[in-house]
Amino acid sequence: MPNSACLAAGRLLRCTILAAGIAFVMTAACRAEEIEPYPSKAVRIVVPYGPGGIADVTMRLVAKQLSEHFGQQFYIDNRPGAGGILGMKTAEEAAPDGYTLTLIASSYTVNPAIRPINYDPANDITPIIKFSQGPLLVLVNPGLGVNTLQELVAAAKKKPGEINFATSGQGSIIHAATELFLVKAGIKMTHIPYKGTGPALIGTLAGQTQVFFSSPATAMPHVQAGKLKVLAVTGSKRLPALPNVPTVAEAGVPDYAVELWHGFIAPKGVPREIVDKINKAANETLKLPETAEKLAADGVGPAGGTPEEFGATIRKELDVWKKLAADGVIKGE
Repeated sequence: MPNSACLAAGRLLRCTILAAGIAFVMTAACRAEEIEPYPSKAVRIVVPYGPGGIADVTMRLVAKQLSEHFGQQFYIDNRPGAGGILGMKTAEEAAPDGYTLTLIASSYTVNPAIRPINYDPANDITPIIKFSQGPLLVLVNPGLGVNTLQELVAAAKKKPGEINFATSGQGSIIHAATELFLVKAGIKMTHIPYKGTGPALIGTLAGQTQVFFSSPATAMPHVQAGKLKVLAVTGSKRLPALPNVPTVAEAGVPDYAVELWHGFIAPKGVPREIVDKINKAANETLKLPETAEKLAADGVGPAGGTPEEFGATIRKELDVWKKLAADGVIKGE
């Protein structure tokens, strides 16, 4: 019995030592993983739009600059479809380790109001940074015979529903921005949805529609040629390229401001130190002349700021468009 007891005790001691050794190795491995510098491998940027668009081209420049900053490749993974929802599905399924980022646009906050989604757009993400922002231009066909936003509002009140406005599609950010303007101004116009910005612009140039809210990059050549008039900009500040054009609020429709923007998010649960590292690098990238010039060519400017500021923007806009949809003003196709 004494010998058996000693053998049992010896086995217990060896098992204890073995378990302790395994625990030590696992702990050391976890610690090594924790202290491994980020990024230690390539980082994917999911772009929920097709190649060649403004967002895609801009993000390729950003990816190049982040690659140079970190010494690791940041590459674009285009996942177009369903108004950006397919790209979001890819992003939602990614691990929260900072190696999958997703580009979102202002339409991200419109989609949940008008389309079924299977994620929480505010709480199932990690906001990182708003990258760019800029207003829409309130354009009219010269044949309408108005020269100011006040005159447009007066004309719409005089003949409710007789003025047509173009959009890039039912439930698009341009549609939402225009409908919000109509609500704030207390007027009615008739919606003519087109399949894309290009056809909507052509329709307005041809006079089939009289009003169009367009990005500056798309519209400016036609404005400069005198084929379209700019009555106002939708942002909270005037556009430097058009210093004499007022904001919608300045032109008599208070409490109205809509910006087009792009930004980075990641899956929920990304460690704060990684979020801060990406945010800092992106803010530094926005200060580069090359970045500012590229954004200016697209009619927008650098945004920047903290993850908290970007998160606040997302939540505020989600509430605005949700209310508009609940009131029956906007809906999906």
